[in-house]
Amino acid sequence: MSNIAIQFDGVGKQYRLGRVGTGSLAHDLNRWWQTSILHHEDPYLKIGETNDRSKRGESDYVWALRDISFEVEQGDVVGIIGKNGAGKSTLLKLLSRITSPSTGSISYNGRIASLLEVGTGFHPEMTGCENIYMNGSIMGMTKAEITRKLDEIVDFAGVERYLDTPVKRYSSGMTVRLGFAVAAFLEPEILVVDEVLTVGDAEFQKKAIGKMKDVSQGGGRTVLFVSHNMAAVKNLCTRAVVLQNGQLVYDGTTEKAVDYYLDNNISELITHTVLSNANRKRSGCDVLHDVEMKEIRLLNPCPEAMATDEPIDIEILMKCNTHRKKDCQYSVVITDVTDTRVLNIVSEVMPIPEDKNEYKVHLSVFKHGLPRGRYKIHIAIGRKNFAEAHINYDIAFDLLSFEIKYIDSILRQEYNAWDRSFGIILHNKECVKAEIL
Repeated sequence: MSNIAIQFDGVGKQYRLGRVGTGSLAHDLNRWWQTSILHHEDPYLKIGETNDRSKRGESDYVWALRDISFEVEQGDVVGIIGKNGAGKSTLLKLLSRITSPSTGSISYNGRIASLLEVGTGFHPEMTGCENIYMNGSIMGMTKAEITRKLDEIVDFAGVERYLDTPVKRYSSGMTVRLGFAVAAFLEPEILVVDEVLTVGDAEFQKKAIGKMKDVSQGGGRTVLFVSHNMAAVKNLCTRAVVLQNGQLVYDGTTEKAVDYYLDNNISELITHTVLSNANRKRSGCDVLHDVEMKEIRLLNPCPEAMATDEPIDIEILMKCNTHRKKDCQYSVVITDVTDTRVLNIVSEVMPIPEDKNEYKVHLSVFKHGLPRGRYKIHIAIGRKNFAEAHINYDIAFDLLSFEIKYIDSILRQEYNAWDRSFGIILHNKECVKAEIL
């Protein structure tokens, strides 16, 4: 008996940009005649360009995926990684039969449970409990089987209080919790998970990854996992494939696949950012915006070749949106290329100037001890109230980036013993100096 759970054979998916169909009645009739009557290949599939979203092409046709071929064995946990627009979600939609491939074929062995978007397969007017039974029925399970698993699903999702409430009143996090629990506990042979886990909180993400490990290792079931979080991919997957512009460019061990992706997709360093909603959308926290960041700059003269003992100098243009001036603290979070947090530093309590609504703050992070590698800077601003609860004023991500190349800023001695897997370094306010300009 074959041990192959999923097989992609020359799979391609082509779209026509901006239109449905071929764009004219003559072309539609020609497509119908060639494919339905003569049983030839669609003539319009020969037109098209590689899916490079950063460039304007000459053709209206684009290949979201092209000539994808690989196999997944039963019990494997395979990560699918690549930049936005690389074709990852399209690949999973083809596997889940949400859409059909333009070329090639996909074969699989067993039932598939898909979690591709928040609320996948849920009816908003139905309660959480009703949606559990409906999803289970769609997967071919009996009412008795679903009832036997119901308590486990509800306990894992943590939505027992809202089980008889229509799903349309759930938050996105609650919907993802329930959707993942249904997909994981109704025992599909193949579990397909897209980036939706990032909507959940840290506790749920940890539980979800643990459950996917149990599903694959204990139950021998197959998992396809799409994520931009390289740490999660390395923690969960035994193998990974890299997609680029709709084509499969690497298939191998997770470690090597992640290294290939990072080495080929590191963009230009960011030394100046004018903040937008895109920088703030990932926080998931209640933010007051009494004070907020407008612009941020990296002041180091050579951010592409910094040293381990070189301070990280940051200048922030701040705006105060309230007449009630308060104190605040600045938290600098630094992550590596896998989005793993490696540094967390909180400044001393700083006053907000009484005489101006816009002002600049200079932060200098020293004694960080970061080894060789590329890093990203994220900033959070907040304070504690009288009840010692933390209040967030502003939280923003992916603001600046820099690269450590040397161990000593004077000798410029190269530091070659670099390991991407080092853990978090926690520092306090003694390692950061804050000053209002």
